[in-house]
Amino acid sequence: MSARTVVLVRHGRTEWNATGRLQGHADVALDDVGRWQARRGAQTLFRRHKASLVVASDLVRAAQTAQAYAEASGARVVLDARLRERGFGQWEGLTHDELVDGWPEQYEAWRRGEEPVGIGAETKAAVADRMVAAIRGYAEDLDAGQTLAVVSHGAAISLAIAKLLGQDASYWRGIAGLNNVHWSQLSRATAGATPDWRLVTHNAGPDYALDEWNDGPADLGDDADWISAPSSA
Repeated sequence: MSARTVVLVRHGRTEWNATGRLQGHADVALDDVGRWQARRGAQTLFRRHKASLVVASDLVRAAQTAQAYAEASGARVVLDARLRERGFGQWEGLTHDELVDGWPEQYEAWRRGEEPVGIGAETKAAVADRMVAAIRGYAEDLDAGQTLAVVSHGAAISLAIAKLLGQDASYWRGIAGLNNVHWSQLSRATAGATPDWRLVTHNAGPDYALDEWNDGPADLGDDADWISAPSSA
């Protein structure tokens, strides 16, 4: 048996997102806007998808976002390191300008969709493999009528979707990235079909203008103070 629906959710905003720093495996928490996004996104997502299980990257920005949805839905949260963002080695914590100045050739290769050599980055294929292994494993533990929610990271989600759609994640770039606390829905195809998962919705999110969503409202109110410790199992 397997869940028929999988929802892949990107985490909320962090200070590094706001300042344009590459995160990778760096464990950066949500900022005030990210916590507001997590709360608002959870409310919208719960109205559309009532997950039976929420699994998340063990990096705190994803775990905090998952906890917001779990509190809205009553689902339990499982943390799994296989759902982490792509590791970027020496580049983690650096800005666009620092990458261009320090590694111009590797940066241009990366922007073309190639692998940046010599920085200790995880390959795209390796990320896709670990992500999809985790997603398939958790989905297979659920019944057909249940929904799996996966809270992860921008690059990792795009690579996972590519592989689930039967594409070579090492070079295929047909899936654009997700905004913070936006999601994609995949549904299991008819038995025997290729690929066995189909993309139904991509980059869906709460009904806010993108600028307001990215920057947060002028008055965050009580949402700025909201934070919960992540659950694990």
